[in-house]
Amino acid sequence: MDKDDKCCSTHLIDGDGTFNVDGLEGFTKEVKLAECGLSYAVVSIMGPQSSGKSTLLNHLFGTNFREMDAFKGRSQTTKGIWMARCGGIEPCTIVMDLEGTDGRERGEDDTAFEKQSALFALAVSDIVLINMWCHDIGREQAANKPLLKTVFQVMMRLFSPRKTTLMFVIRDKTRTPLENLEPVLREDIQKIWDSVPKPQAHKETPLSEFFNVEVVALSSYEEKEEQFKEQVASLRQRFFHSIAPGGLAGDRRGVVPASGFSFSSQQIWKVIKENKDLDLPAHKVMVATVRCEEIGNEKLSSFVANEHWCELEETVQSHPVPGFGKKLSSIIDTCMSEFDAEAIYFDEGVRSTKRKQLEEKLLLLVQPAYQSMLGHLRSGTLEKFKEAVDSALNCGQGFAVAARDCVELAMRLFDEGCADAIIKQANWDSSKVRDKLCRDIEAYVVAVRSAKLSELTTLYEEKLNLALSGPVEALLDGAGDDTWPAIRKLLCRETETAVSRFSVALSEFEMDEKSKVQMLSRLEDYARGVVEAKAKEAAGRVLMHMKDRFSTLFSQDADSMPRVWTGKEDIRAITKTARSASLKLLSIMAAIRLDDDSDNIGNTLALALVDTKSGAVSSKNSTSFDPLASSTWEEVPASKTLITPVQCKSLWRQFKSETEYTVTQAIAAQEASRRNNNWLPPPWAIVALVVLGFNEFMTLLRNPLYLFIIFVAFLLSKALWVQLDISGEFRNGALPGLLALSSKFLPTVMNLLRKLAEEGQKPATSDPQRNPSLASKNFRSGGNNNGDLSSSASSEVTTSENGTEYSSPAVHNKSN
Repeated sequence: MDKDDKCCSTHLIDGDGTFNVDGLEGFTKEVKLAECGLSYAVVSIMGPQSSGKSTLLNHLFGTNFREMDAFKGRSQTTKGIWMARCGGIEPCTIVMDLEGTDGRERGEDDTAFEKQSALFALAVSDIVLINMWCHDIGREQAANKPLLKTVFQVMMRLFSPRKTTLMFVIRDKTRTPLENLEPVLREDIQKIWDSVPKPQAHKETPLSEFFNVEVVALSSYEEKEEQFKEQVASLRQRFFHSIAPGGLAGDRRGVVPASGFSFSSQQIWKVIKENKDLDLPAHKVMVATVRCEEIGNEKLSSFVANEHWCELEETVQSHPVPGFGKKLSSIIDTCMSEFDAEAIYFDEGVRSTKRKQLEEKLLLLVQPAYQSMLGHLRSGTLEKFKEAVDSALNCGQGFAVAARDCVELAMRLFDEGCADAIIKQANWDSSKVRDKLCRDIEAYVVAVRSAKLSELTTLYEEKLNLALSGPVEALLDGAGDDTWPAIRKLLCRETETAVSRFSVALSEFEMDEKSKVQMLSRLEDYARGVVEAKAKEAAGRVLMHMKDRFSTLFSQDADSMPRVWTGKEDIRAITKTARSASLKLLSIMAAIRLDDDSDNIGNTLALALVDTKSGAVSSKNSTSFDPLASSTWEEVPASKTLITPVQCKSLWRQFKSETEYTVTQAIAAQEASRRNNNWLPPPWAIVALVVLGFNEFMTLLRNPLYLFIIFVAFLLSKALWVQLDISGEFRNGALPGLLALSSKFLPTVMNLLRKLAEEGQKPATSDPQRNPSLASKNFRSGGNNNGDLSSSASSEVTTSENGTEYSSPAVHNKSN
């Protein structure tokens, strides 16, 4: 035998019927039985105690079962059931050496273990060797008869038993040819089969339905050892490829895959020990169920620990993985292939069920990763969509076209990503995630669309506000008869321009006609609202505008030059004109007139506030009624009313009271002007002065000295006027002025006289023309506002011995 085919053995079941589970597990691992699939065979041997079973097996299969020592006498050698692997035989062949029957150690009545071991051998073996002595053939009470009865009886306990090969090994063959021994043996076997009680279902079932009967003969091992070995070697060849079609093994319908042999053997022995009938098909299904489930759990654990899966699972938590579906499908395929390879020989129905369960478990395990992948695809696609939309809009593309193209691109990218993430073993539907992406995209499109429409609306509103606010405010400030027609014309022109351009801009959004009309209508309403807001602002400042207009018209002439109240102006007419203009402004500000509706506000205000005489006459002729004692105007709705009649009356009253002072000041100025222009005495007084003062006038003409004296007196008076600052002192009142002058008069006169005396005592200088002028200048220069009299600075020019001139400043005198 080769070293690789060395014999391995274990004690499977001891004499007390205890199954060696650990020993069998170790044995199957050592001989690598699980790798054999269905390519293995089980051979067992039965026979009387000390009939040479172990010896036969050791020579036939190269095992190392313990053999009886003939020199120690005949006794029980094998207890229970031993198991060993045959060396050098393909396929893998397992041999079981059963405890011999009819042993004195167990006694005549203790046949329970014999039946149990026989049933176990029939259930697990493909070939059963029945070792018997040649001289027992044909004997009625030979030792093989109880053994065969036992075999046939326990066979009935197998529901749907598989067809097993019974090979009768005739030991110590005599000179009688095998051709003569075999018919006798088969006849004995048939008699035993017929005599065994059978269930009703198998009353007429022939022996050939359950067994393939083979007969071989071997020479005596002790007497003809060489011949025995030759015959055994020849027999050994029949066990090669025993499981092939036409081979020595049976039909193998109930064969259990090698990986389930250990569990199957345990369960069979357990059922036999419980003295239950053994249903091999059901047992086969049960073994397949257990083993396939074990294999599935092993593959599931292997998948969980798989390095590629762990890496893939960790990576997909943070970002999408290219080729996710292909990679994961490959890992699952590998796992399922390993399951199929190990479970291929088990029952097909059970295998399919367990395979499906394993696949479901694997898919359940990887589904979170798949969902994470779809989540990354959804979020990534949404971000790309947002970037694409923003880029398209920044490039000037129309919103509707940009949104439509970007949506198509995004959904195509998502579908491609889903196709890349699909796990071929799963039939998962990504429509929910796709629908969620569609909703997110739609929400973003709606949000951007609303934002863009809002920006567009705001832009045109700002343009309208800029185009209307200033001009409307200017028109209202210069309110006149054409103010509201001009405002209407301006509003219509600017609104038409803005609406036309706004309509063109809205065409990019491919809006439905109803929504478009609504937005255009709102823009028109906004323009109207700007005008109305400006009108309300102007109405709030109407009193100030009225006063400004009154002040302008009252204080300036037709050439916009300030009026000078000379006394020739008709203040009453000017005041009436200015007030009428202010009242006109009030009537214009009283209501909004954007619809070209006529009203009677101006006439009503004029009759009630200006033309009071005609109003009084009409009130005498009719019932007493104040047209301004109301909160509404006739034919003017409240929504267009800016200033109510009652408010107009109150404003006019306030206006008149605040402009009354201006009129009063004008009248006072006119009176003062008249007085200033009448400084000459009346004509009669002039005539009287001429007549009565003729003599004095002639006297002055005859004597010029009087004129000089008068001139000198005028100069002195003028000097005193300047030095005493008479006009300044009387600014604070008459009494304070008189008191101040009384205290300053005498010192000033004395100071003036002393100054004159000092000027007269000065010696003549080399510049006689200069000193008089200086004196005259100093005399003419008056004192300061405090009444001080100072001498002007003068310089004496002195000539030194060497002819150099120098000047010396005069001393300044100051007196109070």
